[in-house]
Amino acid sequence: MDGHVRQHDWIDQRVFDLYDEYCHGRMDRRAFLQQAALVAGGLAMAQALMPRYANAQTISFTDERIKAQYVTYDSPGGSSGTMRGYLVQPKGNGPFPVVLVIHENRGLNPYIEDVARRAATDGFLALAPDGLFPVGGYPGNDDDGRELQAKLDQAKLRTDMLNSAKYLKSHALSSGKLGVTGFCWGGGTTNFLAVTMGADLQAAVPYYGAAPPIAAVPQIKAPLLIQLAENDERINAMYPDFEKALKEINAPYEKYVYPGTQHGFHNNSTPRYQEAAAKLSWERTIAHFKKNLA
Repeated sequence: MDGHVRQHDWIDQRVFDLYDEYCHGRMDRRAFLQQAALVAGGLAMAQALMPRYANAQTISFTDERIKAQYVTYDSPGGSSGTMRGYLVQPKGNGPFPVVLVIHENRGLNPYIEDVARRAATDGFLALAPDGLFPVGGYPGNDDDGRELQAKLDQAKLRTDMLNSAKYLKSHALSSGKLGVTGFCWGGGTTNFLAVTMGADLQAAVPYYGAAPPIAAVPQIKAPLLIQLAENDERINAMYPDFEKALKEINAPYEKYVYPGTQHGFHNNSTPRYQEAAAKLSWERTIAHFKKNLA
C-alpha cells in the first residue's frame, strides 16, 4: 500500500453491485454481508469494500498552502435554518473563485473534506457543507450517516445546499464566480443546482449523479463537465435523455465515461477507487473550473 486504497481486481462484480445497493440505502449492512457471502469468497470481498478514511487524506489540514475552518451560516427554508460547512481558503488575500463541494448520501465525511482541501490548493475558496448538521452533523461512520441523511426532508436538504452555494458566492473573499462539484448524491445535487441557479452558477461538475428532470434542463446556463463510471447502469441510464435535452438547447457540456470504473471511483477511501481515472477526472475538473471561473 502507498497510502491510497487501490481498486481490487479480485472483487467479483456481483459484490460491487451489492455494495452499490448497500451504499444507496437499498439494503442494510447485514443484508449486504449475507448476500455477498453467497458468492464464493464474497464475505472477504465485502469487508474489503468498507471505507478506510485514514487513506482519504491527500492534503493535510495543516498544509501551509491553505487555511481550513468550520463556519456556520443562515439557511432559510432548510432543515433547521442554520448550516455548517468546512471552508478552506487558499494562501493569499483573495478574492478567489469559489467551489462548492457536495458530499455523497452520508454527510460530510473525511474524504469530502479532503476534496475541499484539494480544490483550495488549486486556488479556489472551497466550501463543503454538511447536510447532516441540523441533526448533529456527520456521525463519524457512513452507516449512521446514510441513515440520518435518508430521514431528512429531501427538499429542505437541497435547500440547504442551495443556501450554501449562495453563502459561498457572496463570501467576502469570493470573486463572485461560482463552481459546484459533487459525488453520488452530491452529483445529482450539482445537477439540481445547475437547474435551480441558472446564470448564477458559472460551472458544474457532477460525478456519477442523477440527471435532473428533463423539463428543467433549459434552465441550465453553466457549462457542465459530466463524469461517469463505466459500470454504473442505474445512473448511466438517465444520461441519453439528459444529453438529448442539453443538445436541444445548445448547452455547453462535456461527458467522460471512465473505462473499467465503478460508481464512486473518485473516492480514495474504498477499493472502488480507480487511481488513474480519479486523477484524470480531477485534473479535468480543475481545468474546467479554471477556464470558467477565471
